[in-house]
Amino acid sequence: MGFNKVFGYYLEITHTHLARVPSDYERRQTLATAERYVTPELKEYEARVLGAEERIATREGELFGALRAAVGQAVARIQQTARVLARLDVWAGLGERAVADRYVRPAIEGDFELLLRDARHPVIERMMPRESFIPNDARFTEAERVLLVTGPNMAGKSTILRQIGLCVVLAQMGAFVPASAAKIGAVDRLFTRVGASDNLAGGQSTFMVEMSETSAILHSATAQSLVLLDEIGRGTSTYDGVAIAWAVTEHLHDRVGCKTMFATHYHELMQLPERLQHARNYNVAVREAGDGIVFLHRLEPGGTDRSYGIHVGQLAGLPAEVVARAREVLTTLEGEHRVVPGAPPAVSLDPGQLALFSESPQSDPVMEELKLLDLDRLTPLEALNRLADFKRRAGDHQ
Repeated sequence: MGFNKVFGYYLEITHTHLARVPSDYERRQTLATAERYVTPELKEYEARVLGAEERIATREGELFGALRAAVGQAVARIQQTARVLARLDVWAGLGERAVADRYVRPAIEGDFELLLRDARHPVIERMMPRESFIPNDARFTEAERVLLVTGPNMAGKSTILRQIGLCVVLAQMGAFVPASAAKIGAVDRLFTRVGASDNLAGGQSTFMVEMSETSAILHSATAQSLVLLDEIGRGTSTYDGVAIAWAVTEHLHDRVGCKTMFATHYHELMQLPERLQHARNYNVAVREAGDGIVFLHRLEPGGTDRSYGIHVGQLAGLPAEVVARAREVLTTLEGEHRVVPGAPPAVSLDPGQLALFSESPQSDPVMEELKLLDLDRLTPLEALNRLADFKRRAGDHQ
């Protein structure tokens, strides 16, 4: 017995047995080695089988329509049940995680202060071996509302920013938070500028996207907002980037007055707390071990003067000759920089750059003397002696 789409079901009998074919068999097809027949019973069976799929579809439609009508009559009750079950699912999940990972119930108050003690990132700590995540404290008050965080790549600056934001979101939705103690002042909005991305379809570079997001923050943030910024200005030249980061921080401090944490590699910004009353410097600690470094992942008061970018490149597997050459170039570049007047010893700028962060540019004694010279009264011999003196002093300075 076989089946095809042309003849349907059929009985195939080889030529050897043709003499034994019953008289009621109807021949349908002749092949080289056999003949194909049908019978009345086979036609009836075919009709039943082929019609079954259509009848199944019809019956399925009838049953589904009846079920849909019954559900439609009770849709309000079913939706309410679904909402209750969804809430129970969320709270049960949060409760289970709070117990398993030792979360704490935050104190939600209406004042400005935000305090997190031993705060952790709820996702990253689950991806690491137990007890290996390093917790950190964070505190924002009226007196210390702008925190500038410096430190090397991979030290954990972005993780600290993210865990503060997640703790605030969890607290304000009514959940426990991954910390040993938490006090969360009411936050009306949470703004973040973290990570790098572009919008190629819209013709926007990474820097343009960064500036657009920063603009939205500056226009929308209020004194009750929490703003978390990571590396503002890095997509353009160093001087432009420092200037933008400096101005953004001043605006958030002076005009908005919100809680702000700004992670940056621009060490020039460490001077801001000298000018901004409510700004403070912090750094993510690193310990040097020979030519390498150990990331401590600890947020500590005070700034840092190094980014350890070459060390990170070495950890990433850059060839040894590239790392060695980078150290040489870094030494040369650092030797050509000068210290900004009134800034910490580690903060320096290129000699061709204006002292943007000091009250006035540093004066050069030789230039001052040149300004005071009266060329009309100098004899040729006196002019030659003065020129020789300037050249000698320039050599001593080098």
